[in-house]
Amino acid sequence: MRTGRAKSEAGFTLIELMIVMAIILILTAIAVPAYQGAVRAAREAVLKEDLQTMRRAIDSYTADKQKAPQSLDDLVDQGYLREIPQDPMTHSRDTWVTDTSDALYSLDETDSGGIDNVHSGSEDTGSDGQPYSAW
Repeated sequence: MRTGRAKSEAGFTLIELMIVMAIILILTAIAVPAYQGAVRAAREAVLKEDLQTMRRAIDSYTADKQKAPQSLDDLVDQGYLREIPQDPMTHSRDTWVTDTSDALYSLDETDSGGIDNVHSGSEDTGSDGQPYSAW
């Protein structure tokens, strides 16, 4: 009798396993959206920092050279940026959208136009409700 009783008491019941699985699912349902929100906030912070850095480099290049850069590669070639950063929203270095201006920046007014602003190439909407391409 002793051996029969030990077998029936060993292990978990189906109800206990289902309760544990339900608890795990509830915790996962809470954790996944929080994780995704944290990742999105981090990517947005990187985008803001990259945009600020590139805009500062464009302004410095324009002030030093008395003309606006013709491309983002000019900023790298002249040492204003170490490299063109990767757009954290599109995961590419080639998707940055540049705004050009036809304003004359040179003193002798022979060189015209150039880049005066940069935006993300992503059309996704940010946490503030505006598309990343408008930041």
